[in-house]
Amino acid sequence: MIESDQNVWRGGLTQDLSHVLMSEAQIQSRVAELGRALTQDYQEKDPLLVGILSGSFLFHADLVRNMNLAMAVDFMAVSSYGDRTSSSGVVRILKDLNSSIAGRHVIIIEDIVDTGLTLDYLVQNLQTRHPASLKVCALLDKKEARVRDVEVAYVGFHCPNEFVVGYGLDYRGRYRNLPFIGVLKPEVYRKAE
Repeated sequence: MIESDQNVWRGGLTQDLSHVLMSEAQIQSRVAELGRALTQDYQEKDPLLVGILSGSFLFHADLVRNMNLAMAVDFMAVSSYGDRTSSSGVVRILKDLNSSIAGRHVIIIEDIVDTGLTLDYLVQNLQTRHPASLKVCALLDKKEARVRDVEVAYVGFHCPNEFVVGYGLDYRGRYRNLPFIGVLKPEVYRKAE
């Protein structure tokens, strides 16, 4: 169940959740571990960390603060969901990278990989730009929902096939500010569909 103090200071957002899946402490600990792994793997490579907006912004920020190496950051915004709870399969780039990635070591930073449709499109698109290497780091990997096989090199947590929000993940623009990841009650998103 959701702790009452979290319910109060989050303006009642937690009443829409059935339970917390990953606590704030669990997330911060795992992000620090991922940061150390990336630091070790990318020493002397000056990687470019490409955050996929909007869901990855908190994860991206915490991850780079846990990396001790020279790096650059950039962002892309892609959409295949809109206000829906499942991917339409049609991917649009809403914001592209600011510079060339040719010859760069690129790490895509994703909040969640579920069907794999958006990520597969994104990886194929970025591969045509000739990076030196291209890997994916995702906070959550929802393999049960996978439609397209995509390789995720760095995974924070494996996620059950449930609708999750918090720590950057949203439903209709809400819940991103929760410091933990929780499961949204089905009645919340079913009434809106």
